[in-house]
Amino acid sequence: MTLSIAGKTAIVTGAANGVGLAVARHFIDKGANVMMTDLDEATLKNEIGEMDDEGGTARYFAGDLREKLTIANLLSATLDAFDRIDILVNASRQMEISDPLDPEDGMLETLMEQNLMTALRLSQTVARRMIRQAKEEGRDDEPLGSIINLSSIAARRTQPDLLAYSISTAALDQATRNLAVALAPHRIRVNAIAFGSVMSASLKGAIKQDSDLRTEIIEATPLHRIASAGEVAEAVQFLASDGAGFVTGEILTVDGGRSLLDTVEAAAH
Repeated sequence: MTLSIAGKTAIVTGAANGVGLAVARHFIDKGANVMMTDLDEATLKNEIGEMDDEGGTARYFAGDLREKLTIANLLSATLDAFDRIDILVNASRQMEISDPLDPEDGMLETLMEQNLMTALRLSQTVARRMIRQAKEEGRDDEPLGSIINLSSIAARRTQPDLLAYSISTAALDQATRNLAVALAPHRIRVNAIAFGSVMSASLKGAIKQDSDLRTEIIEATPLHRIASAGEVAEAVQFLASDGAGFVTGEILTVDGGRSLLDTVEAAAH
């Protein structure tokens, strides 16, 4: 088996910044065709530049994927550009603070729509296309595609003010497992990556505002550093490649060991 993704076509959501952008850049560097999608059209244009219809391995599509019509248009744009879809990376996600004791706080509904439903609807749409294109090509025994969801260790760690985010990512993890079983007969693999702190632009901004945050994160991480977005992108490539051909329904943790720690240092009695 190979870890190569060269020549494959991938849709990467949340591709204007952060981990989504890192994944898109990494895939392009590894020879994949990439449809970069995000709500932020200006940033997408800046990232890949003006490209001719005939050249390059990257295109962009701007739109709100919470709308079903946008998903249909994204699929059409990808097929127009590259004729097929082999990989979907659901990297678009939102993290917000919520009040666990306020029944009027609507953040849970907001994050369930953004972090779960958008990824689920797009996965269902892309999976149907993967199945159809395999029938058209007569591929009866080859892998059809790979779907990777970007989740968080917050799905299984508890911070009260992250209630909405934690529930939405936990739901995404379970959707990953369910889709993996449902799509296995069609030879489509579905996995997720749960990561902790990544040195993204947003984290850099948070560290500037709170100088102690960097030390706090490092001390809570056994590998004693903060991951780069590129390290998450490498893990995404593995799950997307044929080298992970017998891996499905897994939530791969990329957090430097942070989720392994018991925050109480005294031995249990």
